[in-house]
Amino acid sequence: MKITVVKKMKADGTLCRKSANVIDDLNRLGLVDQIDEFVVAEEHEPTSQGIALALKHNVDAAPFFIVEEGDSTRVYTTYFLFLKEIFNQEVSEDDEIAEIMAQNPDLSFI
Repeated sequence: MKITVVKKMKADGTLCRKSANVIDDLNRLGLVDQIDEFVVAEEHEPTSQGIALALKHNVDAAPFFIVEEGDSTRVYTTYFLFLKEIFNQEVSEDDEIAEIMAQNPDLSFI
């Protein structure tokens, strides 16, 4: 299995808040060594490798996660689902919902 994390670098050279939080969390959980590749989607460089991967996989936000196993490729745009399915980490339902809602602000429940 090959795991690639695509993180976003803002035009000022700093990681976006979400990407920085994900990297910090992977370090805290001791999982960063299980990531095969970190790729940067550079906000100011539309030809960066991360932007190319985002276009290839029809992803419009970073960070995102590409898991390749044999002939299969899975793309995760939700960090907590990635943690749950790939690393068997326990994730609270509240965290999952909060992340989904943050990624989809137009969702509302009536």
